[in-house]
Amino acid sequence: MTAQIPEVLRFESREHPMCTEPLEDYFELGGRKSPFASYCTANWRGYIGTWEVRGQRLYLVGLEGRSGEGAELTLVSLFPGHGSRVYAHWYSGTVRLPEGKLLKYFHGGYGSTYERDRLLRFDKGVLVETSVQRNGEAAGDDAEGEDEGYVVAAMTHFPPPETRANPLP
Repeated sequence: MTAQIPEVLRFESREHPMCTEPLEDYFELGGRKSPFASYCTANWRGYIGTWEVRGQRLYLVGLEGRSGEGAELTLVSLFPGHGSRVYAHWYSGTVRLPEGKLLKYFHGGYGSTYERDRLLRFDKGVLVETSVQRNGEAAGDDAEGEDEGYVVAAMTHFPPPETRANPLP
């Protein structure tokens, strides 16, 4: 499996790469299959969500993806009548925000190791704990305090069905 493109979390006045997929819990808890289709090996879930923590609550505030037929799916189409943000009351778990320089790249999922992981624990969508896990220091670190950020080293992009010469079944 290819390293995955992260979701985005707006937290403490910054945008962070988010190596957790709370929307997958929504589909699982509802006993439904995700309507999204993957067109890229670096995004097997088929979408990119934008999230924010506001008032200690986790909200889904943006969503980009396509169905298997190539139709655009958005926050409004998935959650009609919810407006511009959806409270993630279904999510209980830990959100991982990698920080600092890359220590070890792993070509699969979110397995790469960074200098730090900021961990946000949620209970039914409410932020109950934050912590920082230190994983080590990058060798030759002369750019003190400068974040390198999350990296996806390679991916293959598949065109949407309507543009394929021979659409897959």
